[in-house]
Amino acid sequence: MVKAHASVLADQVEDFPRWYQDVLDKAQLADNGPVRGTMVIRPYAYGIWERMQAAVDGRIKAAGAENVYLPLFIPQSYLEREAEHVDGFSPELAVVTHAGGKELSEPVVVRPTSETIFGELMAKWVQSYRDLPLLLNQWANVVRWEMRPRTFLRTSEFLWQEGHTAHATREEAAAYARRIHLEVYRSFLEDVLAIPVLMGDKSPAERFAGAVNTMTCEAMMVDGKALQMATSHELGQNFAKAFGIGFTDSEGAVQDCWTTSWGSSTRMLGGLIMSHGDNTGLRLPPAIAPVQLVIVPVRDDGRVLAAAARLREELEEAGVRVKIDERLTTGFGRRVTEWELKGVPLRIEIGPRDLEQGVATLVRRDTGSKAPVTLSETSALIPGLLTEIQHAMFQEAQRRLTDHTVETTDPAEAKEAAQAGFARIRWDLLGEAGERTLNGSAITVRCLQTEDGGLPAPDARPEELFAVVGRSY
Repeated sequence: MVKAHASVLADQVEDFPRWYQDVLDKAQLADNGPVRGTMVIRPYAYGIWERMQAAVDGRIKAAGAENVYLPLFIPQSYLEREAEHVDGFSPELAVVTHAGGKELSEPVVVRPTSETIFGELMAKWVQSYRDLPLLLNQWANVVRWEMRPRTFLRTSEFLWQEGHTAHATREEAAAYARRIHLEVYRSFLEDVLAIPVLMGDKSPAERFAGAVNTMTCEAMMVDGKALQMATSHELGQNFAKAFGIGFTDSEGAVQDCWTTSWGSSTRMLGGLIMSHGDNTGLRLPPAIAPVQLVIVPVRDDGRVLAAAARLREELEEAGVRVKIDERLTTGFGRRVTEWELKGVPLRIEIGPRDLEQGVATLVRRDTGSKAPVTLSETSALIPGLLTEIQHAMFQEAQRRLTDHTVETTDPAEAKEAAQAGFARIRWDLLGEAGERTLNGSAITVRCLQTEDGGLPAPDARPEELFAVVGRSY
């Protein structure tokens, strides 16, 4: 890793939580909101989120879902119609009892998730088998009153997408939830964020409230802890029965629908920081970086900025996202430090002497390596180098995941291994009793998967499953 001056960031190894907070501050990513537990997303981080949103949204639409928008306020009675769901969210609910100077006849809940209001509307919109499948997605904010907030990871208000679908059969619903998990979430996390993920089902104790099955994408952060990056839920017929989501089949019989929900959030920003960051700050994979290359003039003699502008134009024509740092009244070293903190994948440093020789210095943020580059060849070189960096960052994260995942044969061994990463143990050797014991040591079952790391079949037996356990955020 490239090491920064001690005064810029806390050391990852010595104090990872402080390092994370330092990155949020020094890289100008986020600030605390005026209400405890809320956050302000600053322009640079929001630019990353916009690219995340676009990439995920494109994949969701490719899977056939359409975007809608539903109200922020939900009648409390809606949540109470699915008992397990309201029990699961009760401690986190923000409830409005007064508005317009009067007490409301029925309290309304500020949206913690939208299964219940989608359920109410799906009951109106679905009448016949011809209306199915109904595939919807919403980009919105949600509120869950967090007791221990941490920016991007757990905040009282955050941004996310939530998909909700209704199907004619259990098999169709399960297949669609799995499709979203593989073609949207895993594809995005691995191909765009360069974060390898473990796929699996949540244990019964960790399932989403009201679901019959929850699939998860679990990633390992630099400090060895897990972060849940996205989830997909098979809701069975629980919500359909509670909200009357039914349809008349082709033979005229009335059937209950099978529903799913699935979501990802601004938590992915936190995961991006903690998966790739080092003691110099962010390291952004080129596919997600708002700026893929920054040109930093050492100083200008009347020619350097003009040359930088020509280079930017050539690179933009090659499809590269480029910025010129024209703040020449700010010291060169300070400007370089700021761009390293922001994690821009490539940096070109150029001064009058370089210009006379037709060269510049090319710096890779992922490795810190520096090399001279001929200006005339730069636009042809950079796109391939960005692809190389994207691949290298994924491989680095994959090695960390592999090296810090230990196969174990008993709960005590799994507990010890989980102190420094993940442990895998056969589910029948751990079981729900062993899971509760690990929970007492702040270790949770992150997912259940097949021996080769795949998603379990619906009828998989405990002896066929492996539990991945670890500490988590």
